[in-house]
Amino acid sequence: MDRLTAGWRRTEVRGGREWNVQPVSEAQAVKAYICPGCGLEVSPGVAHLVTWRADGVLGDAADLAARRHWHTHCWRIGAR
Repeated sequence: MDRLTAGWRRTEVRGGREWNVQPVSEAQAVKAYICPGCGLEVSPGVAHLVTWRADGVLGDAADLAARRHWHTHCWRIGAR
């Protein structure tokens, strides 16, 4: 958990909700994920973003457990 909450993490407001946004470098990207913005794979070795609610009602642990990996472009254009 500390690894995800350290470094360049920032908060952003999207759709009236506050989100934690954590960049993942190419070297840190070791697993494949499905981007919720476009539905395509975020491949290992591809820099991307991990996002999770910063204002959830179930607490930090639940919000972090519900985190999602986004292509940087998909997050920027607000695909949801």
